[in-house]
Amino acid sequence: MEKHELMKLKLLSANIRLDVMKMLVHCGYGHLGGSLSIVELLSVLYGKHLRYDATNPNDDNRDMVVISKGHSGPAWYATLANVGFFDKEMLMTLNEGGTNLPSHPDRTKTPGVDMTTGSLGQGTSVAAGIALAMKRLNQNRYVYLIVGDGELNEGQCWEAFQFIANYKLNNCIVIIDENKRQLDGYTIDVINPFDIKKKMEAFGFYTIKVKGDDEEAISKAIDECKQVNNSAVSIVLDTIKGQGITYFENLIDNHSVKFNNQENIDAANEAIAKLEKFVKESLKNV
Repeated sequence: MEKHELMKLKLLSANIRLDVMKMLVHCGYGHLGGSLSIVELLSVLYGKHLRYDATNPNDDNRDMVVISKGHSGPAWYATLANVGFFDKEMLMTLNEGGTNLPSHPDRTKTPGVDMTTGSLGQGTSVAAGIALAMKRLNQNRYVYLIVGDGELNEGQCWEAFQFIANYKLNNCIVIIDENKRQLDGYTIDVINPFDIKKKMEAFGFYTIKVKGDDEEAISKAIDECKQVNNSAVSIVLDTIKGQGITYFENLIDNHSVKFNNQENIDAANEAIAKLEKFVKESLKNV
């Protein structure tokens, strides 16, 4: 990847992370940890790989995204706003009554959202069905399925993975956000996930594991998956819950954060200031 292209992706990542923080601070609470851990992934998808038209969200030729870990909606909303699906002012309506940006994504409300999610596990089955339909219609399109590692406690995920592998749906790129924490604590303490990469391989997937904060590595992994013709494909992202902001990475209860104490507010404002500075300086070089 050329330096200029990588810089543009890093700038998009910074803007997404910045807007997530602004949204949640304005709202006073929200799903911070799992939103921040997929920022770089969303930057790479919408900044490089995804086929879409922000002026025509229902374009029949678009690639589709299913974020099965629907609590990461704030990161998706920030991304969609940054690439032009709707005005950024709308981000400040997160979770408000009558909003088009509910806590979990709703395809009937938000431009660019292809699938309503929130009940964990269900997005995997929907993505499998979408991919099969695309195959049977001989469409040259991809569906990107984003799944959380805590979500893999749901048996429905593994049923869907077996289906995807059986039909060799290489047009469904399964991306697992392995941030190692879930609502009730660390995944290893709740239900030991063991080696997710090996499990996916055992289910019949060609699987790549990369650092989830490395835009170039993520992009290369997607390119590599697109070269696989006779197998299901998956990417395991080695991430940190709260990724990119040290204070929130280390906050034990970072699944959903409340900004009702000065320490959290100060940490968020400090992060926002640093991100704004990075964006300002980066714009000089893009």
